[in-house]
Formats: sequence, structure tokens, C-alpha cells
Amino acid sequence: MNCKTTIFPRVTLFCGHYGSGKTNLAVNYALFLREKGLRVSLADIDIVNPYFRSKDSEKELKEKGVGVVSLPFANSSVDLPSLPSEVYGLVQRRDIYAVLDIGGDERGALALGRFAPYIKEENNYDMFFVVNFYRPLTPDAKSALEVMGEIEAACPLRFTGIINNSNLGEITSPEDIEKTAGKAEELSRLSRLPVRYTSVNETLKNTVSAENLFYLKLQKKVF
Repeated sequence: MNCKTTIFPRVTLFCGHYGSGKTNLAVNYALFLREKGLRVSLADIDIVNPYFRSKDSEKELKEKGVGVVSLPFANSSVDLPSLPSEVYGLVQRRDIYAVLDIGGDERGALALGRFAPYIKEENNYDMFFVVNFYRPLTPDAKSALEVMGEIEAACPLRFTGIINNSNLGEITSPEDIEKTAGKAEELSRLSRLPVRYTSVNETLKNTVSAENLFYLKLQKKVF
């Protein structure tokens, strides 16, 4: 992964609208931190989407030494907003890097409010807004900014950066990614936050012209 950041905050949160790809990014980022030799755990507190969860990649994560904390009813037909006590321990302890996959709208962000006091007290976190400009509800910077505002209004934490995760799945071309750069820059200007990464499927490595590329492996859904 072509990622220039060398100092990582202890807690990293991924938020975004439904279908933005935040879960896939959270999984890849946890694996990325583990490759750096860090002790990492990934917590899935997405109470919105019961179908595509970080738990889908649990086997690969654990094989590579990444801890996984998921909802009790992940990958089932039950979708209750109950959160495991392990998540509280993960945000409170200081000896492990925590990656949190947050629900995809303001309702999902409400769950984050339960942990926000601990995160704010330590003040060693990144909260990334993941945007896919090819999704119907975030086709442009102004629409994406509205979603950012809804999420921030639902939790006491503020975003620290943007990840441009614009893609069309497995049929994404380098041009599809590059032509959204202007929208990401406009969102950065409107929100006054930096575009920290542009994500790219690892199959397109060395084909996209952009700064701070984050190469990732697409995760599979489990039904």
C-alpha cells in the first residue's frame, strides 16, 4: 500500500453513507496497521447494515493477527442495536490500536456517542468520512457535505479527514477514480478537511494518478 503516513493515531474511525465502502476500508486499514507491526483490533459497531459486516473477513483478520469484535447478531437476520462490552474496553485501553467500523448514517453514528467520551479524553484519533461519488445519495460534494453534517450532529466527534473511495466495484477503471478528484477537492474545501487518502483496488496498482493512494483488497460478502 502506498500510504505516506508513518505515525498513526491509536483510534481510527470509518464513517460514511450506506454503500460508501467504509467496511471494506476498515478491514484493509486494520490489516495495513498489522503489517506495520502494530497490535490491532477491529470493532464492527455498524447497527445499520446487517448484510455486509467486518465479521465477513474475520477468518483472514484473525489469521493475520488482527482481533475482531463484532455485534452478537452479525451475519444473521437479527439486527439489534446491542453493542458488546469488548468495544468499551477497546476504546479505553491504550495498549492496542483500535479500528472502528461505524454505521452508515446518523442513526448508526448515535452508537458512537456511547464511546465518544473515552475517545475525546485520550484525543488520539482519526475519524474519516468515506465517500463514494458514484452512490446515488452522494453524487457531488454538496450532497456529501450534508451527510457529513448529519453524522457529526448525531455524535460528539468531528471528522478529521476524507477518504475518496469512489468506485464502481470490480469494473472500476483508473479514469473512474481520477475524474472524481475534483469532487473530493471541492468537498475538502467546503468541509475544510484534507483528503487523506484516495483508495484504489490493488488490481489497479500503478495505474492511477493521485496523491496518498491507499491500495486495498476487495472483501467478499457473506450471506
